[in-house]
Amino acid sequence: MVLEPIVTVLAFLASLGLVVALGRSSTARYEAERARAQRVREEADVAGAADHPAGERAPGREGWWLVDESGEQPGLLAGPFAERIDADWAALSARLPETARPAYGVRLVDGSLGRRQSPQERAWLVELGRQLDRLSADWDDLLTDTDELTTLLVEVSAALVEAGLGLYDCAEGSTAGGVCLIPEPGGRGILVTWRQHDRMSVDRVHGAPLESAVQRTMNAAIADVLTQMGFPVMPVGTTGCHLVVATQESAPAS
Repeated sequence: MVLEPIVTVLAFLASLGLVVALGRSSTARYEAERARAQRVREEADVAGAADHPAGERAPGREGWWLVDESGEQPGLLAGPFAERIDADWAALSARLPETARPAYGVRLVDGSLGRRQSPQERAWLVELGRQLDRLSADWDDLLTDTDELTTLLVEVSAALVEAGLGLYDCAEGSTAGGVCLIPEPGGRGILVTWRQHDRMSVDRVHGAPLESAVQRTMNAAIADVLTQMGFPVMPVGTTGCHLVVATQESAPAS
């Protein structure tokens, strides 16, 4: 598997398989009713949230909590809630301090919060892992547990997926489009370019001029997104491709 080194360097991705066991069999109607019932229960609990209702609950129950981290010792204000939106709603309706923030975990015996990965975070890691599986075999001999290029590859991939730009499935040779991530031959970073659907890029059903225009637009958009997210990006010649450098020092002189 092309992405085994990446999964290794990201230890938290080892928990991906746990997401499969999450309760996804519930229907939308059941979830709505459950959330409504939970909200009703929490209304009574949150009424005295400013005092310390979290202290009245037994430890070990996992969920979303409202935590005040403004002091030296973070304090639990209310919880647990089944969904983050319930915690946000409780903070608003109970008029808790502005420093109250939702956090996922379990209440420990000493009353503090033991943080855990939320179901949403685990689902995100599953999605990211599937995207990384699309990378080409060009990465096989380059990725290691400690190499900065490996870290950059994962970070760039995550940023693109978060922006709604999926990776091109090089592993399967898909006809669909996506972002191509290619190792720069000099080892300085990652070459990033857009790959259109075969109908545009190969069959050119709309003609070559439109294919070229769309390619320029998408390449520029991808570069802009990565720049906005804090990555050092520079154009490569006149190809429309861009280089995301591994470090500022590795960037070629202008």
